[in-house]
Amino acid sequence: MTDHLTPAEIRTEARAEPRLRMRERDIADQLAISEAELLAAHTGRGVTRIAAHPDLLIPAVEALGEVMALTRTPSAVHEKVGRYENYHPGAHAAMVLAEDIDLRIFPKHWVHGFAVEKQTDSGTRRSLQVFDAAGDAVHKIFLLEGSRAQAWGHVVEALANGDTSEALTVDARTPPEAPKADLDKRDILQKEWRRLTDTHQFLRLCSKLKMNRLGAYRIAGAPFVRALAPTAVDAMLSAVREAGIEIMLFVGNRGCIQIHSGKVGTLKPMGPWQNILDPGFNLHLRGDHVAEVWAVEKPTQRGPAVSVEAFDKQGALIFQVFGLGKEGRDSRPEWGRIVSSLETREAVQVTQ
Repeated sequence: MTDHLTPAEIRTEARAEPRLRMRERDIADQLAISEAELLAAHTGRGVTRIAAHPDLLIPAVEALGEVMALTRTPSAVHEKVGRYENYHPGAHAAMVLAEDIDLRIFPKHWVHGFAVEKQTDSGTRRSLQVFDAAGDAVHKIFLLEGSRAQAWGHVVEALANGDTSEALTVDARTPPEAPKADLDKRDILQKEWRRLTDTHQFLRLCSKLKMNRLGAYRIAGAPFVRALAPTAVDAMLSAVREAGIEIMLFVGNRGCIQIHSGKVGTLKPMGPWQNILDPGFNLHLRGDHVAEVWAVEKPTQRGPAVSVEAFDKQGALIFQVFGLGKEGRDSRPEWGRIVSSLETREAVQVTQ
């Protein structure tokens, strides 16, 4: 991403940053480099290069016990406390299906890995961090007070890949895909949408029609989708909290999707951020990044799957929320009522 700062210069500039408590991501942005380049420059100084592939990393993390999983995008940070268990490998897609840690993993984007020990006012903060080919964060795992800290050294030793270089070559960032729609195929889209039996079939349908998610939403029309006002995000979260229902909240990047299943307790807006601050789950959402919000209904074998989905101005998906439907704990009917009450806005007009 940059060829004008050497690793030594990166370290010097990072130390000179007046706000030393800034997050690594913010420091990297200040230096016009990727976050992975910033960490690589500190290799041997609290940073160890490690294997990034989830088939190696995730099983090793199980030894650390309870930790905090973090998956982020430029618009949302999803933090979940739990244990990494029940890992299902896969060449194209893998999963962690533990009680609290619920991940969908796309291994080809797990490219650069680091074990990081950073001194803070409250002591040493230890984490395992994974980045994509552009050096952007895919997934991070932080040790907590209740973690098995005694296993840290063994985990790092097992994952260390022997690379001691301080320089890192990264690819150019791939911009988000712009909305793709084809009005000539709207009738086919609607016909095939009615035939869906599982939500996972939807993206395959979009691919077949040479559209993408947001493009399809923009042309599908009722009863499949309804455009919502951006204010619907806060209204939806407040209504979920007041109703005490359980939801599934998805935040993901190219390499990892992280899911929270449960209730929403504390909502705390701070500046442009809307925050969920609950035991075991935090969400930090940039409300000012929300450009489009859609209420979406897809047929499944278990009944309609209703979601609220937010996108930024580039067309990137920020989050999805579904009602949680479990035997004896079905929040979907109340969730459907909440979604139907959200304010409608005029949809984006699509022209050929």
